[in-house]
Amino acid sequence: MPAHSTDERPNILLIMTDQQRGDCLSIEDHPCLLTPNMDHIAGAGTRFSRCYSTCPSCIPARRALLTGQFPATNGMVGFQDGHEFDSTYTLPQVLSDSGYQTYLVGRPMHQFPSKKRYGYDQMVRGPVGFDEKYEGSGGAFGHGISGNGWTARPWHLDEGLHPTNQSVSEALRFLECYHDPTAPFFLTVSFIAPHPPLVPPAFYLDRYLRADMPEPVIGDWAEPPPNDGIGLQVQSDQVHLKGEALRSCQAGYYGLINHLDDQLYRLLGSHSGMSGNINRNTVIIFTTDHGEMLGDHCLFRKCYPYEGSARIPLLIRGTAEMGFPGNNVIDSPVGLEDIMPTILDLAGAEIPDCVDGESLVPFLRGEDQEWRPFIHGEHSPCYRQEQANHYLTDGKEKFVWLTHEGHEQLFDLVNDPDECRNLAAEPDSEGRVSIWRNRLMERLKNRPEGFTDGKQLVAGRPYSAALPHAL
Repeated sequence: MPAHSTDERPNILLIMTDQQRGDCLSIEDHPCLLTPNMDHIAGAGTRFSRCYSTCPSCIPARRALLTGQFPATNGMVGFQDGHEFDSTYTLPQVLSDSGYQTYLVGRPMHQFPSKKRYGYDQMVRGPVGFDEKYEGSGGAFGHGISGNGWTARPWHLDEGLHPTNQSVSEALRFLECYHDPTAPFFLTVSFIAPHPPLVPPAFYLDRYLRADMPEPVIGDWAEPPPNDGIGLQVQSDQVHLKGEALRSCQAGYYGLINHLDDQLYRLLGSHSGMSGNINRNTVIIFTTDHGEMLGDHCLFRKCYPYEGSARIPLLIRGTAEMGFPGNNVIDSPVGLEDIMPTILDLAGAEIPDCVDGESLVPFLRGEDQEWRPFIHGEHSPCYRQEQANHYLTDGKEKFVWLTHEGHEQLFDLVNDPDECRNLAAEPDSEGRVSIWRNRLMERLKNRPEGFTDGKQLVAGRPYSAALPHAL
């Protein structure tokens, strides 16, 4: 591995999965999933137990991370490709301007145009090499499994060509061949997994098919899909998975995470990855863009305000010199927007005024600090109008407003972490609902959609994925 940088500022390693639920870590007491390498980042540093994706699908979530801005600020409040955004103050651009070598490997960050670098000095986007080596195999999608669906099977090619392996291999190539030893690096290692297709290597699929896996949670408010889901496309967001369909779906999803965790040891371990000085001087940040409903409440995929879709992992380990405490757990509500100012703070770079997020460094030091009382998330309609939502949470309660018909939900996350009981319709919750409703009206009062008239929330308003200033 290359020598320690002559610039004493820390290296920054951002590890980003795709579509990983916040509870899918064994350190979160998952009943069957094994993630010892992810757990070690938390054990040696800080785990943010109430981190949320403020617009839980790929495009808006990654834009929030790259800009440090809330969805309404950067204008992307749903899933819609094809919109370029200002790259002057993106996270990699600010770091590059500050003298960092910035490098992206693996899954792109949904930039548009797709090859625009947004501050990355170089991007090695994967997966690569499938069709050339396996002519006639159908390439990376020769397995026949949907890239958004619940069906699963083992990876059909050599394990070394799995996208997860490829991303780690390219990260190691950067460290070995391309890292400038006179400058600190900002390396983003971006994975496709555990986003479908659910195709882990056979060992990992078999491990979870043998395991006792949890049943999906079904709230008293959930509605099974028409015909119990029979006849819907495999990528439908409405499901009622049972039997072999459920087992294979869960095993494929958990298997992808376990496989990815093992591959992280190639990157982080002392035998092949970041050993010695480079490891001691590197801040490691692990997160994802959004979660996965995985059959909870008869739902699949993302975009929803519920815990499976909106709550995500955020683990941060400082360098040896920083002396941050380990096994530090923070329950305050944080979001992807907070990652940019945190990294810039750690790097000694100026945080632009346009950033909405706040630095988490005081939390990493174990210090108390004043913090936002709640976080606001949203998503415009993606698959169905019924999906459109806004939510507020302080990590203890969550208020949900479904904008299409105006339905309200209130969940007690302390006593009902699976959100199985909607308290909004219960008379003794009227006061709590009113408090949260007023908070949401205040947050939405200047929105162009007309979500509130100042006295009440207004349902059924047109709700586009991109606000006018993002077009």
